Amino acid sequence: MSDTNQFSPREVAIPRRVLGSLISSTMAGVVPRAGAPYIAIGRKDEIAAFLSDLEQINEGGGAMRFLIGRYGSGKSFLIQLIRGYALERDFITADADLSPERRLYGSNGSGVATYRELMKNLASKSSPDGGALPKLIARWINTLQDELMDEGLSPDAPEFTTALGRKINATMRELEFLVGGFDFARVITAYYTAYLSGDENAQLRMSACLRWLRGEYATKGEARKDLGIPVSVIIDDNNWYDFLKLWAALVKHLGYRGLVVFIDECVNLYKITHRVSRENNYEKILAMFNDTLQGRAPGLGIVFGGTPQFLEDPRRGLFSYEALRSRLCDSRFAIEGVKNLIGPVIRLRRLSDDELLALVRRMTQLYGKYYNWTPRITDEQQVEFLNHCLARAGADSMITPREMLRDYMTVLSTLMQNPEVTFAHVMGKVTLKPADGDDDDDPWAPSKDEKAARGITSEGEKKKFDLEDLDF
Repeated sequence: MSDTNQFSPREVAIPRRVLGSLISSTMAGVVPRAGAPYIAIGRKDEIAAFLSDLEQINEGGGAMRFLIGRYGSGKSFLIQLIRGYALERDFITADADLSPERRLYGSNGSGVATYRELMKNLASKSSPDGGALPKLIARWINTLQDELMDEGLSPDAPEFTTALGRKINATMRELEFLVGGFDFARVITAYYTAYLSGDENAQLRMSACLRWLRGEYATKGEARKDLGIPVSVIIDDNNWYDFLKLWAALVKHLGYRGLVVFIDECVNLYKITHRVSRENNYEKILAMFNDTLQGRAPGLGIVFGGTPQFLEDPRRGLFSYEALRSRLCDSRFAIEGVKNLIGPVIRLRRLSDDELLALVRRMTQLYGKYYNWTPRITDEQQVEFLNHCLARAGADSMITPREMLRDYMTVLSTLMQNPEVTFAHVMGKVTLKPADGDDDDDPWAPSKDEKAARGITSEGEKKKFDLEDLDF
């Protein structure tokens, strides 16, 4: 794996569309859906752990991870980064953010709504922005046709369609033993039949098949009418996860390396006030956990992103559900501050001061590149900005990349749009609570020893960075 910290925007040609999206997303404090590798700093070990999971999925196993970190600490950013790596390695990905309307388990469509979002965002290397569902099936059919032609059959030969049907049916039969597999295979077969027929009603039948596969039918009667085949189930709140496992099995047959599902904003499960509803959602997570780690979901990887409260709160978090707490809590032999990225839970550490400075310098380069502007800010002033942020009470443990970058992008924008304004003038207008203030009641404030170790003194002296030792 290449070291993402060694990237230099001066050496790599970045598409302007991607660069613009990256800049605007960072300024707004949201995660860029494209371009994440260009600002990947300080997550080498976490990335290596996820890449190890991808290899396990490729070999026919399953994997599940819980990515835990505070708001703005980089959970969603890392999810998008790993999603990009998975696509590059020929995996299929699907991602969704949970919300009050989208849950893992719920009535009135809140469970299947998550499945629909995943299907909408289904992505492949050739369709990285989602909407890959029809392209997956079309590619599969075209691949089978190419195989038959390599075997010497002509597409115009009468036996060509029969041979193609045998190949597809052979794959579908391998899925029928899974829960929901019989109807799943029947709908896929109906899709390819319509795809090959090319008659005037083919497009309608193909659309009906895609609607069923995306879980958009509310009743079995409506589905049967549109499909023209007697399906016995539709994808709903209760069975959507079973169909996710079917997709994982199918994409392996289609020639891909596996299916990786990313589910972010899991704090919305923690916010469910009704205890039974909340525990039903945690029961669904338990089922997913057991399936992926016990080999009952081959080719499927799942990544959950959430806050420490979502995981550790003893009243409403995952730890309130004993079966999950016993699986996810730290071992008695775990040492605080010592990394262990092999277990199911990855807690995002705060980026080091040097890594934050490297991020500041990289964003300076990218900003200047996009606007074709030479930033009026020196290396020493970048250090001054970072120390100004770190001097705030509690910043030693609480500062997040999102918060710092939004402030820094504001500084850059101000300097670019106002040539008469200097860096010193901008910084002089900002008042932060000093690190040596009265913070006895602040549990996150650094101790005097910590301040001294990091170079923060009562006189406001700045920490000294060795710029030449940093990896950018």
